[in-house]
Amino acid sequence: MFQKGTLTSSSNVVLSSGVLKMAAMISTFILAIYLAFHLLEIRVDFRGKICVHRAAKPVGHKCGLSKACPVGQFAFKMASGAASVVGPKMCLEDKMLMSAVKNNVGRGLNIALVNGRTGELNKTDFFDMWAGNVAPLIQFLKEIEEGTVVMMASFDDPATKLNNEARKLIADLGSSAVNNLGFRDNWIFVGGKGIKTKSPFEQHIKNKADTNKFEGWPEVLEMEGCIPRRED
Repeated sequence: MFQKGTLTSSSNVVLSSGVLKMAAMISTFILAIYLAFHLLEIRVDFRGKICVHRAAKPVGHKCGLSKACPVGQFAFKMASGAASVVGPKMCLEDKMLMSAVKNNVGRGLNIALVNGRTGELNKTDFFDMWAGNVAPLIQFLKEIEEGTVVMMASFDDPATKLNNEARKLIADLGSSAVNNLGFRDNWIFVGGKGIKTKSPFEQHIKNKADTNKFEGWPEVLEMEGCIPRRED
């Protein structure tokens, strides 16, 4: 009886082990099917057809624009400085041209010059319009070549040292607001050397105590858009 009971017990153990293995395999199979359906978002319609919809990935546009620019246009996004604390930022075709992180911005007027045909960055500089001299700015503006895209952004004070000559040179680049630019105003602008009309890419906010967002400075200005590539 002892030997017979031993054989019966062993058979039960083997049978139980086989059932457990089968259950584990079935569970693994069901889990794999569930994950496949979940990840691929498989749906079976009432006609018995299987529809597979892969999860859509968010589309990122250049410089973080809300929508893509048409072919033949440069995507840009820029922001003025915030008070005297945070410098301005300029992005073109997904490349950061000027920012505090790049350590190439400063108080006054920040300017980036871009090749209007290729979108390549030619030069960046900034000019202190509070304690600096306007002469270097005037020289810089006079040397801009025909067909160059000019991006400009204020930081702290962009206007105290601006004179009529400098304002005219900037107006010739397509600015409508530069003649009204004053102490600690915020201003962002995209124009071009040789432009025939006033630029549509410009924002200006006055420094006014009753509307300023920061103590002594107006709110930050931001702008994005698509710049037509120069063809001629």
